[in-house]
Amino acid sequence: MSNSTSVKQAGKNSNSAKIIKVLIIAGICAVIVFAAYALLFMPLGNPPSWITSVRQAFFASAFWIDFENNFITDDRYMYIVKGLGVTFEVTFFAVLLGIVLGVIVALVRSSYDTLKEELKGGFGKAVLYFFYKLCGIYLTVIRGTPVVVQLMIIYFVIFASSNNKILVAVLAFGINSGAYVAEIIRGGIMSVDKGQFEAGRSLGFGYVRTMAFIIVPQAFKTVLPALANEFIVLIKETSVSGYVGLQELTKGGDIIRSRTYSAFMPLIAVAIIYLVIVMFFSWLVSLLERRLKNSER
Repeated sequence: MSNSTSVKQAGKNSNSAKIIKVLIIAGICAVIVFAAYALLFMPLGNPPSWITSVRQAFFASAFWIDFENNFITDDRYMYIVKGLGVTFEVTFFAVLLGIVLGVIVALVRSSYDTLKEELKGGFGKAVLYFFYKLCGIYLTVIRGTPVVVQLMIIYFVIFASSNNKILVAVLAFGINSGAYVAEIIRGGIMSVDKGQFEAGRSLGFGYVRTMAFIIVPQAFKTVLPALANEFIVLIKETSVSGYVGLQELTKGGDIIRSRTYSAFMPLIAVAIIYLVIVMFFSWLVSLLERRLKNSER
């Protein structure tokens, strides 16, 4: 008992040390950014000559001229700000849709695998078999075709009369994500020991209650890091939304490029934003994984 307690305490101390390290690094970066801002932009009544020389050299540099032309002139940075908001909006609702579809498909497929021997035929088995095959077709089609093609089919064919591009993007990415989430959750369900089913039956639970209260919660705990990684992947996948004219983050950078005829600055800015977002959420996923491992000890 004391050994397990000491292991948990060591894990907590390790996590705390890593969080403190990250906060220290973030604080140092914030101080550097503030110092650079104060040196170059903060109004000073009578600045020293060396600060004046640094500012004159900076504002005359090609970097600043290109930066000002791409982001400050006509408030062009707002294309990226608004695009980032659209990216998060589409990603959030697409993940919710993907999880709902994924859970339904995973339950259907795992239920058929579990109950096909118990169901001796009849209407119930026929219905379950129909949905099992339907889910198999869904997985095959969605995972076998590019997401950009699915997006264009939904926008230009299925919802040709609609102009709600965000809704189309949410449906396209949610349906696509659901196929991958389904296999993630199904793998989590199949990883739960079969004795858990028997334990549920011994408590008087039927199959549905056993799945809802015993199996699925354990499966979700197992697959939670994988679902978080799916969210990270989905953030990057939304960059193809520009094919249907949706102004997300990548499209915002491309609009700036088309206005200034300068590709380097806006596209590098978009890449850096994606990188920072992915690194941040990857760090959160790593914290989540460590916490889940510590809770199992």
